[in-house]
This record gives sequence, C-alpha cells and structure tokens, in this order.
Amino acid sequence: MAGRLYIGTKRYSSWSLRGWLVVKLAGLDVEDVLIPLAGGGNTTAIRSVCPNGKVPYLEHDGVQVWESLAIAEYCAEHAPGLWPAVPAARAHARAVASEMHAGFRAVRISMPMNLGRDNRPLIDATDEELAADIKRIDDIWCEARARFGGGGAYLYGANFGNADAMFAPVVARFLSYGVALSPVAAAYAQAVRAHPLVDRWYREAAAEPTAWHLERYEAVP
Repeated sequence: MAGRLYIGTKRYSSWSLRGWLVVKLAGLDVEDVLIPLAGGGNTTAIRSVCPNGKVPYLEHDGVQVWESLAIAEYCAEHAPGLWPAVPAARAHARAVASEMHAGFRAVRISMPMNLGRDNRPLIDATDEELAADIKRIDDIWCEARARFGGGGAYLYGANFGNADAMFAPVVARFLSYGVALSPVAAAYAQAVRAHPLVDRWYREAAAEPTAWHLERYEAVP
C-alpha cells in the first residue's frame, strides 16, 4: 500500500468520515488505521501520530495531509471528478464545502454524531442559533440541487463528490435527531445515507467493540 489514513472511532468521528469518504472515492491505495477515541481530545495515540493531534490524517506516497478539506483537495488532484466539471458548479461546491468546514458551530455542539442512536432529543430545540444553522444547511442543499443537481441524487448531480462527503456527517446527525427538513433536503439526506460507502461506514461503526463506547456520547441526549 502507498500509505495510511488515520481515523477515529466510526461511531463518533464525523471528521474521520469526511476524510475516509474522499480517500475511498479517489481510490487511493492506503491502509485504514483506526484509533479508538478517548474523548475530549485526550487520545494520546492520535497526538503521537498526527501533526495537529487530530483525525483524519493521510500519509500517501510520501505526502502528509491533515484537515478534512485539505485531504479532499488532495484527493481531487488524483480524482478530479470529486469536484464538478462545470466552473460555476465547482466554485459553488468549494464554497459550501468550505462553509461546512468552518461553520455551523451550533449543530456541532448540540447534535454530536453517534451512529448507534436514533430518535434522540435535541439538547435545546428552541436554540435560535441551531435553528439558523439547520435552515442554512437546508437552503444550501436545496440551492445546489436546484441549480446543479439535475441528472442525479446528489448536490451536483450523479456523482457523490467532495461537497457531499463534507455534509455526510450532517446528514447522519439530522437523521439521528429526526430533524424536519424540506422535501428536497430530506430526499437528498436519504440519498446520502443510501450511498454504498456511507452505508459501509455505518455497518462498520455498528461492528465496533462496545468497549470503545464513550459515556459522554451515549448518555441522553
């Protein structure tokens, strides 16, 4: 193999899911190295391996790349189809992927990812910042689908690409918490969940040892 992709517990690690998806979509010949998370940034094994002390972290053909969006860009150098071919769509995809990478703090805080739990109550269903985040994400999905999504089920058509990978953990959160979405956004969420790689991640997350479960993510909510 040409390298390694370091990831965290699949049940919880939303950023690992993003990096893993783009690496698999690009077909990079790397070994997956899963490091169970200790929670709270206290996973010593990750800090000893990854330059920024976080996952995902990619080593490929002598190149080291960390941060999910940087890994997505690196993968697109090997598989250009991960970004749309049309310039306007490609610019839009890069913009929303960057917005996802940098924003939506309320979603991250109020809706931690746990692929083993459904029908979860929101910590604060009346939180205005959370409601604004959810609406903005719904709007992004609807706009991308309306402008560029013809001919397929994903944001930019038939190809599941970098932008879809960036939003895949958000889809998982929305499905887990039963978030009400517009019809277009709800259909998109179901398409992402049904993608073979996303489904594979779910199945592998379900097969992880219960010893890897963390109380902070398993306790209600």
